[in-house]
Amino acid sequence: MEDGTIVEKIRFPSPHPGVHLYSVTYLAQGLRVKGLLAEPVNGEVYDGFLYLRGGIKNVGKVRPSRITQFASEGFIVFAPFYRGNQGGEGDEDFGGEDRYDAIAGYKLLENHRRVNPKSIHIFGFSRGGIMALWAAIYCPTAASIVTWGGVSDMFLTYVERVDLRRMMKRVIGGTPNKVPDAFVYRTPLFSLDSLDVPVLIIHGERDGNVSIDHAYRLENQLNEKHKQVETWYFPQFTHYFPPAVNRKVVRDLTQWMKTQV
Repeated sequence: MEDGTIVEKIRFPSPHPGVHLYSVTYLAQGLRVKGLLAEPVNGEVYDGFLYLRGGIKNVGKVRPSRITQFASEGFIVFAPFYRGNQGGEGDEDFGGEDRYDAIAGYKLLENHRRVNPKSIHIFGFSRGGIMALWAAIYCPTAASIVTWGGVSDMFLTYVERVDLRRMMKRVIGGTPNKVPDAFVYRTPLFSLDSLDVPVLIIHGERDGNVSIDHAYRLENQLNEKHKQVETWYFPQFTHYFPPAVNRKVVRDLTQWMKTQV
């Protein structure tokens, strides 16, 4: 069976009456990986939305309320948990081989009978930023990509996030000085020549989890390579936006996506 094939799909409690949720097991590099699928209940065909979470393991887990929020804007949404999480096979490795969980998630949406395969969008939050960029590089038919508070440079993450260094050394295999190739492999900034998808960058300028420099570096590289990029920077906000603003930005970014088709 091919990557992206669903091998199990079980109804999951949904916090939104207009959206059905399913716990899904699907294939990525032969591994049985878990994820959450959200489908508006009316049976119509929609754009696809690949939601790529941040964090690692139990930090930054996929939240049903967030997935149904995006689905209610008119999308079939799929959110991989990444390998090794919530009963899935394999080991999450922070933008390494687990990028293929995102790529297989894109294929899952391509094969979904209610998804327009020409209108699949990719969204990444926090660590999901690198996952989204890699998915878009490997999936050139994507309609758009949005990175919100997104990581773009793993070298910069190692410098900035002292609290993550032990985890990064364990998962990646060492420091940037010891294993530079492993950090290059995880940093999509070095591969943007292969990216041909419209990009929207959203970032709070007071973000202490993922600094605004990640956004600036991505924006600058995309502009240098004459790629299509738009930025929404918010001087007053951190990694997390106030609820009312968050809801407005969700509405705005999903409308932006639909104009890219």
